[in-house]
Amino acid sequence: METLINVVLPLSLAIIMLSLGVGLTVSDFTRVLRRPLAFAIGAVSQVILLPVAAYLAILIFAPPPVLAVGVMLLSFCPGGVTSNMISKLSRGDVALSVSLTAVISLLGILTVPILAAWSVQHFMGDAAPDVTITSLAIAVFLITTLPVLTGVATRHYATAFAQRIEPALSTLATILFIIIVVAALAANWQLFLDNIAIIGEVLVSLNLMLLILGLALATLAGLTWNERKTISIETGIQNATLGITLAALISGEEGFGEMAIPSAVYGITMYLCAAPFVLWFRRK
Repeated sequence: METLINVVLPLSLAIIMLSLGVGLTVSDFTRVLRRPLAFAIGAVSQVILLPVAAYLAILIFAPPPVLAVGVMLLSFCPGGVTSNMISKLSRGDVALSVSLTAVISLLGILTVPILAAWSVQHFMGDAAPDVTITSLAIAVFLITTLPVLTGVATRHYATAFAQRIEPALSTLATILFIIIVVAALAANWQLFLDNIAIIGEVLVSLNLMLLILGLALATLAGLTWNERKTISIETGIQNATLGITLAALISGEEGFGEMAIPSAVYGITMYLCAAPFVLWFRRK
């Protein structure tokens, strides 16, 4: 189990982020300058609205402190390849989805370590594990930012090669995501059963609320229907693998700790919550 946590988990996340980077081009980053309003609404929704909504959900449902930290860690994670895939299924603005994922994923090296350290101290108090922002930032850079940049560079300088390996990498990323979620739940099965009622309420309520809030905010901003769909999805769908990895890095426990349960459960519930929205988005 120690090898799984210390080696396989970070490596799996790095591969998942590499698969994201290989699908990106430089134009995915520069596009934000051509569509500043849509990007700004999406960025505000992910970076500000999402954590605030998670905090309010924690205040309402009052889960145990360690699970509260797990929920907050999840809220700091960008959408990743999952949100891009769901945006495509919803016939949304995939280019906007990709641009948001690209930029927010890179910004995560600055936002995630600081917010994660605050959450641990705020909710767990004296029981909080020691979290060094610098070491956490280095870890986030090595397993998320660096693989994305490597993928982008590969796509730019070896386009044909990147296009050949992209389907295999995407498939591998999906398989690794499933393995990580299943392993995290299996390692905490009794804790999962003991807490499924409250954590299920928190995650499902939060997920549905964010999908609706993202859509409402984009509508108020006067964005196009395709842009609204994408903002809704980008606000409501997070990278559960990153949440599990952050929990493992922070908790310092052997195996998947209790802090990873929210992200592991969310890895399943997000599809259930997103499904009716996808069906509606495809029809309208």
